[in-house]
Amino acid sequence: MTRFSDFRIDVPPHALADLRDRLRRTRWPTTTPDTGWSRGVPADYLKDLVRYWTDDYDWRTWEARLNAFPQSVTDIDGQRIHFLHVRSPEPDALPLVLTHGWPGSVVEFLDVIGPLTDPRAHGADPADAFHVVAPSLPGFGFSVPLAEPGWDYGRTARAWAELMERLGYRRYGAQGGDSGSVISPELGRYAPEHVVGVHIHGGLDFPSLGPAEVAALGADERARLAAADVIRREGTGYSALQSTRPQTPAYALNDSPVGQLAWIIEKFKEWTDPARELPEDAVDRDVLLTNATLYWLTGTGASSAHVYYEERVASRPVRPSPVPTGVAVFPSDPAVRSVLEREHRIVHWSEFSRGGHFAALEAPDLLVADTRAFFRPLR
Repeated sequence: MTRFSDFRIDVPPHALADLRDRLRRTRWPTTTPDTGWSRGVPADYLKDLVRYWTDDYDWRTWEARLNAFPQSVTDIDGQRIHFLHVRSPEPDALPLVLTHGWPGSVVEFLDVIGPLTDPRAHGADPADAFHVVAPSLPGFGFSVPLAEPGWDYGRTARAWAELMERLGYRRYGAQGGDSGSVISPELGRYAPEHVVGVHIHGGLDFPSLGPAEVAALGADERARLAAADVIRREGTGYSALQSTRPQTPAYALNDSPVGQLAWIIEKFKEWTDPARELPEDAVDRDVLLTNATLYWLTGTGASSAHVYYEERVASRPVRPSPVPTGVAVFPSDPAVRSVLEREHRIVHWSEFSRGGHFAALEAPDLLVADTRAFFRPLR
């Protein structure tokens, strides 16, 4: 008999007291004046955010919000896996596995789980209901400790297939952004007899196209390609380090909550809706800090970085997916349909004028509506 253990987040008071103490004792670096965000997170901005984190932010409020969802842990392939499991009140709901990425967590799903599981209560068609399973990636959140090397996206997808099997779900969908935009299709490739469809957003693939291919693109696609090129040239330092020497930044991330916050918040600045000036203009400040606090309290700034290393050394072959695939494109996504069609059987394509890489946080209404629309004919 498969064994699951009920799980409830209950951070000890001394851990929160230690966090505030470390925040108050931060040793701030010197800065180069008048450089804005061009060299990284500005000190003035970060000091104000840390002051709020220290004096005003309340982890217990957000801990209670997370605990409102049923959670469990189980062991798969030697690795502890934590997951939210929220069943719909609708008996014919379609199971759906949601997958986050880095530097995200299950915190991303706070505003989408309700509408996905209970559309009737949110003014939508109950026929679009899902049973939601939202795991924490190995080495992320409460899926700790990272038991051993080798947890690349392919192995994670196989673990998700096992998790859904254990939960008794033989037919289900997959949805994900960032790392989830790779893991979800990989799950479809591994278990096509069980996965009815894959819906993705927020991929960070940098397409390589020849001059003739670029010339054939539309204006919007060329603009996304240009934006992707800027990210590739200026915004991938984190990836280069995490994919080659993840253990080296681990010491700083695990010892300094401000260092951990800066490491994360930079990506929220760069990857959220380009129309929003600051991260908290796109995502609520308390939600940003809840995500960062989760990384800090679980000590996963280090272990979460290792997935980049695993992906770099993985020998997983790229295979076309046989599963129907839907893609939601938000303004910060470098998505080009003709490129994605090389690996995916795309049957649904949507483009939006607001939101960004963290769509579940930035535009939950759009993401939920598009997920419903994609899966509607596949149920």
